Amino acid sequence: MSFNPKAEILLEMRDIRIDGFADEKWNPIIKGVDLTLRRGEVLGLIGESGAGKSTLGKAAMGYTQPGCRISGGSIVFDGMDLANMPEREKRKLWGTRMTYVAQSAAASFNPAHRLIDQTIAAKVRDGLSSGREARDDAKDLFTQLSLPDPQNIGRRYPHQVSGGQLQRVMTAMAMSPRPDLIIFDEPTTALDVTTQVEVLLSMRKIVEEFNTAAIYITHDLAVVAQMADNIKVLRYGEEIEEAETRKMLSEPSEDYTKSLWSVRMLHKEAETSDDTVLSIDGVDAAYGKTAKVLHDISIKLPRGKTVSLVGESGSGKSTAARVVTGLLPAMKGQVVFNGEVLPAKLKDRTKDQLRRIQMIYQMADTAMNPRQTVGEIIGRPLEFYHGVKGKEREARVLKLLEDIELSAEFYDRLPGELSGGQKQRICIARALAADPDVIICDEVTSALDQIVQEGILQLLMRQQRERGISYLFITHDIATVEAISDEIVVMLMGSVVEQGLKTEVMSPPHPEYTAKLLNSVPEMDPDWLNNISADRAEG
Repeated sequence: MSFNPKAEILLEMRDIRIDGFADEKWNPIIKGVDLTLRRGEVLGLIGESGAGKSTLGKAAMGYTQPGCRISGGSIVFDGMDLANMPEREKRKLWGTRMTYVAQSAAASFNPAHRLIDQTIAAKVRDGLSSGREARDDAKDLFTQLSLPDPQNIGRRYPHQVSGGQLQRVMTAMAMSPRPDLIIFDEPTTALDVTTQVEVLLSMRKIVEEFNTAAIYITHDLAVVAQMADNIKVLRYGEEIEEAETRKMLSEPSEDYTKSLWSVRMLHKEAETSDDTVLSIDGVDAAYGKTAKVLHDISIKLPRGKTVSLVGESGSGKSTAARVVTGLLPAMKGQVVFNGEVLPAKLKDRTKDQLRRIQMIYQMADTAMNPRQTVGEIIGRPLEFYHGVKGKEREARVLKLLEDIELSAEFYDRLPGELSGGQKQRICIARALAADPDVIICDEVTSALDQIVQEGILQLLMRQQRERGISYLFITHDIATVEAISDEIVVMLMGSVVEQGLKTEVMSPPHPEYTAKLLNSVPEMDPDWLNNISADRAEG
């Protein structure tokens, strides 16, 4: 990023303190943090889950979530004191001079309204332009953000586009009024690496073109290195260190900062086996009668090993998982498990067939009943598949909690009382409770910070060693692929492009698409995105 250190200060936060109400008392979340942001500057906020990144980012807009309060300090935006400004006055700034791009796009859109109407709503409401001008501008932004069919995609409803596409529409919405300040809160976490490159390039272009200041919140240091002029590291609501991006990458002063890219240090030696536990043989699959998604794919999963499915959004990775589990019957081909052809439909499978293939989903929040305790969530498959009840069930749940490195005190907790990493561990324990041969992991670490990711991956690998479980691991994170895989399957537009041992697939020469995928993985180099942009400009 090109940043002028003499530019006018747009935002100044001094000794900001924020409390959250829990257990019938106010507890500190942000503990006296300072923040200065100049026009045209991008500040990266990094740290693990619970560090206070999102809380501080929202406070920069003078906003706190329900149950939180600003208990001290000052927030001055363009000469205005947001900490003491009435909310009705702040609302005039939100959506126009200040905008916010959330991590979960799906939860941020009204399902009853078309995308383009939501994209331009704030701009038209505040009279920044006419409806026609706003629509034309939105289509230009859709083009810059590499959305398919940018002239017409705005006519769709939120459920009619992929998660990655919805994230880019939300970015267009935030950019539409040309704000002075944008808060990017994990905006590319849900995107595959090829899409992420397009979005990062587009966001940088808009920020630079309109001299917009931004706070970029993320747990991925390689991503923030491409966007930020300066990086601030938070932990437990306190500042650990702040420095210019290049200095932070080359000379971090604190051990905690060095630990934030720990997943990139994980590496599993690739092994293979001729003993195949599961195979997908010549499968075609479609949604409805016309939307064909999988085209004659064949994949083998060796017993006790990990095969990673990689590819961009819409490549068919999750659809392949749905075929394996019987949620989407194949049009052609078959799934063979332990030498037997599985019934195509879930309802036709035996209880034992269901038990032996389990699935862990990306969003642990939506995968658990919020009204059930941890003991009930883990205990249900024990009772359903194994007939275990009473004290024996409780004892086995406690043993599973021990296996996933959580204490017995979690037994009576509800999902809402758990962190993101703890929720995902509970989902892993629930899958383990069935005592499966195969677990399908669908983007299970993509929403987690680097430190929590490492813990989850270490847990999965340990359970594989101890139980001999086979993993079909769906991900768009190449660092995770490097860490956990034995074999890799690369998918594009519903077809298998390449498959083989990790060492073979990750080593050149590559098929064209595999090369593109690997070249799109952000590196710990602030010039990486610039080099990508220059290469594309040269054709």
